[in-house]
Amino acid sequence: MLGVTDFWTYVLGVVAIILLPGPNSIFVLTVGARRGVRAGYLAAGGVFVGDAVLMVLSATGVASLLNTYPPLFLVLKYAGAAYLFYVGVTIIRSAWKRWRDRAESTPASVEEPPGMQRPFRRAAVISLLNPKAILFFISFFIQFVEPGYPYPALSFLVLGSVVQFFSMLYLTALIFGGRFLAGQFRARRRLAAGAATGVGALFVGFGIKLVAG
Repeated sequence: MLGVTDFWTYVLGVVAIILLPGPNSIFVLTVGARRGVRAGYLAAGGVFVGDAVLMVLSATGVASLLNTYPPLFLVLKYAGAAYLFYVGVTIIRSAWKRWRDRAESTPASVEEPPGMQRPFRRAAVISLLNPKAILFFISFFIQFVEPGYPYPALSFLVLGSVVQFFSMLYLTALIFGGRFLAGQFRARRRLAAGAATGVGALFVGFGIKLVAG
């Protein structure tokens, strides 16, 4: 179908990969919980743009270049690990600041971490430097393009649309789940600080795992 082989196998693989917890989904959930639905969709938009760029790079042969020169992938891997570590530390520092200032009567006096102020840009960078996504587009995505099909761009468009569709459904669920959590966090500042610290620790853990893996 349009140069795509084993379409339903690809769909099942995409769903399984998207449902795996990763930096993108956790960041979108966190933004939705802390800043609401609009900011959550801004973060989701950053993920969509980042993934779209990776798809285009894969379709234009950059994936083959990374396979041919493994050191290039290692550079991206360590850059991604460092960035995730930085995001995690930033979130933890913000959570601790909120905890220290918990006696203040106006929550607005506590500054949001930089990533929460610019969710679209931060999410796009996380997506572009996410080794999980890079590996997906290098090793899985391109395997379902039929060799010899005269319009490979159309095949990549179909495959990319499937990824973005299921990603949109999943991130939407996370955003509205985050909206529910936001109500709980507003009523329980200790819970909010603890949850933010946990999310920050997850990002730090992602970074350490990438370096150690």
